Amino acid sequence: MTAVQADPQIDRPTVADGAALWRMAKDSKVLDLNSSYSYLLWCRDFAATSAVARDEQGEPMGFITGYVRPDSPRTLLVWQVAVDEAHRGRGLAAALLDGLVARTVADLGVTTVETTITPDNTASERLFTSFAERHGARLEREVLFETAVFPDGPHDPEVLYRIGPLPH
Repeated sequence: MTAVQADPQIDRPTVADGAALWRMAKDSKVLDLNSSYSYLLWCRDFAATSAVARDEQGEPMGFITGYVRPDSPRTLLVWQVAVDEAHRGRGLAAALLDGLVARTVADLGVTTVETTITPDNTASERLFTSFAERHGARLEREVLFETAVFPDGPHDPEVLYRIGPLPH
């Protein structure tokens, strides 16, 4: 992986970013695509726990959506990570994850990051494994949702990655 060439602007998404996030998720061809409406809501209601990377013109080139788990208020659940195809391979996903986690640790007291990854998603496995290593945090894995619980046809199991405690 090549380092990001210039420090990207990483900040909170706005409703105006919703369409671009939906497009990146759709174009990824690996993420479960939610409705365009859900991305608009996410940018409005979960901006504090999500992040968008912008290019020099302020256009989104990558994003992370996340939320603080209601029953575990010190846990950030990362829902989706996507980088526009033109900006892949330069460390942008790692920069987004580092920036979002640093912000939520400082602002919300987050101590743990969780995400789910299907067994065939090696890019996400590498992203979260290297995040844990960079931050000296423990990484635990366990199957959260077996294939059989998905009602809409065949779906790979979702493996929960739990990373923490995070350094303050």
